[in-house]
Parts: sequence; C-alpha cells; structure tokens
Amino acid sequence: QVQLVESGGGLVQAGGSLRLSCAASGLTFNTYNMGWFRQAPGKEREFVAAIRWSNIGTACADSAKGRFTIARDNAKNTVSLQLNSLKPEDTAVYYCAARYKSSWGADSSGYNYWGQGTQVTVSS
Repeated sequence: QVQLVESGGGLVQAGGSLRLSCAASGLTFNTYNMGWFRQAPGKEREFVAAIRWSNIGTACADSAKGRFTIARDNAKNTVSLQLNSLKPEDTAVYYCAARYKSSWGADSSGYNYWGQGTQVTVSS
C-alpha cells in the first residue's frame, strides 16, 4: 500500500522558517517525480514545487521562488520543502504528491498518490 506522510508543519510568525518532510513507502521511490501542493480554506489546491525522480531538475511556483527549496533523499525515501521568509498568505495545508517519472508537470490531476497534509500557519 502506497503511503505518503507529511510532517513538520506548525505555527510561526511572519518572516520565520519551517522545514516540511514527506516519508514515502509502498512504491519504488526513485521512479517517481515528487511534488508539493498547498490548499488554503475556501481556495483550490495550488502547485508549490516539484523535483524529478533522479534529483536532477526542479520546478517552483512564482509565489515561492527565492523563498522555498525542494530536495529529496532517495536513500531515505523522503522529500523535503524548506520554507523561508514565510508570509501570512502562505498559510495552508501542504500536501506531498507522487507522479511517475515519465510524467512531469504542475497539474494536480497528473499526480498518482497524495498524503494527508500538514498544516502551516503564519501569523502577522
């Protein structure tokens, strides 16, 4: 059974940092591209960042460029998202997702597996 489990969310003040982690099991991790999405109350889920299966090549949403960094450790079957210079508008549930390596993009419909999410709250 495929499982993606996010952790590391919490409450921080504006300008602070958090490091989110996603632990994957039940799939051959190094054959999947990995992504992070987020969803705020009343809003649709939006793309944040993605990293290719081989750890060569990344993508990042315009709202996150210069502040967020995605990385993966294929030996540990984990993918992380470093959140720096956080703003109140970053408040959302952050989701980890997996997409087979032959498929690459920012569309949520293209991802095969999803975690349950971890809450990030940024106060002003």
